[in-house]
Amino acid sequence: MAAFEYVAVDTEGRRTKGVISAETARAARRELQRRKLMLLKLAPAAEKRGGLNLSGLLNRGGRLGSGELVLATRQLALLVSASTPVEEALNAVALQSDSAAIRRTLLSVRDRVVEGRRLSEAMSLEGRAFSPLYLAVVSAGEAAGALGAVMERLADYLERSQTMQRKMMAALVYPCVLFVVAIAVVTALMVFVVPRVVEQFSTLGQDLPLLTRILINISGGMRDWGWLIALALAMGGFVFARALKQDDFRRAVDRTILKLPLAGRLIRDAGAARFARTFATLSASGATVLDSLKAARATAPNMVLRDAVTAAAADVQEGGALSTAMRKTGAFPPLMVHMAASGENSGELPAMFDKAADYLENEFETVTQVAMNLLEPAIIILMGGLVTLIILAIMLPILQLNTSAMF
Repeated sequence: MAAFEYVAVDTEGRRTKGVISAETARAARRELQRRKLMLLKLAPAAEKRGGLNLSGLLNRGGRLGSGELVLATRQLALLVSASTPVEEALNAVALQSDSAAIRRTLLSVRDRVVEGRRLSEAMSLEGRAFSPLYLAVVSAGEAAGALGAVMERLADYLERSQTMQRKMMAALVYPCVLFVVAIAVVTALMVFVVPRVVEQFSTLGQDLPLLTRILINISGGMRDWGWLIALALAMGGFVFARALKQDDFRRAVDRTILKLPLAGRLIRDAGAARFARTFATLSASGATVLDSLKAARATAPNMVLRDAVTAAAADVQEGGALSTAMRKTGAFPPLMVHMAASGENSGELPAMFDKAADYLENEFETVTQVAMNLLEPAIIILMGGLVTLIILAIMLPILQLNTSAMF
């Protein structure tokens, strides 16, 4: 089915534009006439800009920006909660959005809804524009008959996730920049400065100190074999990235990471918090515990945690309690297991998982902030130590020569 962009006038004389899916241009015109729209312009939605087929890219499912998606989801929730028909809500949000990708995607979804598809089904046809979690929550809201409230909760979830990502990026930017600058400075000293200074030592005719000889050998190796070292590192990184796509290797790496003293616990808690937030959003939207587990599994960033969710889902399917199944895996933080048990006893499982996610996210943020604050001076001290060693290795022969001259 092809997509066509149109410009038309409705029965009230208002100019409107959008995207419609149809087999042919004639079928698109008939559909627009059925909607009581007077067609002004109709063209295939395959405009090429800079050699790229934008429509094709969207049909293949380019992921929408997180900030734009949060805003669009919240606007849809408000309109649907106000008893606005879904197709009208989609059209209103699309025309109001400043993002061309959001407009095109929502108008395409609206056309499919007008054709008789459910909202979640229409969204699923947009490729990767909407995540599996997004589609699962919308589907649960449709099944529960509370689409507006569910999408409002979904917008809250997306906003929390976006805030968490921004905080992580903000915390990592300065240490990463500082580390790159430190590596660049030390490399420049070893490759360009040290060799020129060392040339002066060859005329001294005396044995150089051990530290100076080590520095000369390292500098020579970096200058002569630096390209090979860089190539080997790049190839190693490429092979490692390719190997991570294999489930067994990824599982082994994730298991090793989780065993690290401090970082392992932080990564586990961050993954568990994301899983708990997703599970709470889905179950509060009307999905069953089993469906929530299966959908939330995809959002777990760690293969070990995914395996644990799979095992817990299997136990729940056999009639076991969720908290018991989680405890048996040994992969979830004890706090989350206790909160799950409390939620089962009180009948407030989504609320308990939300509280567990809040606690784990706050703890992760606090520990990460402290670690980043300690990492900055650590990098500065390390850089200062390396530069001091380089200067000391250069000065030692000079001091040795002056000492010999005095005697």
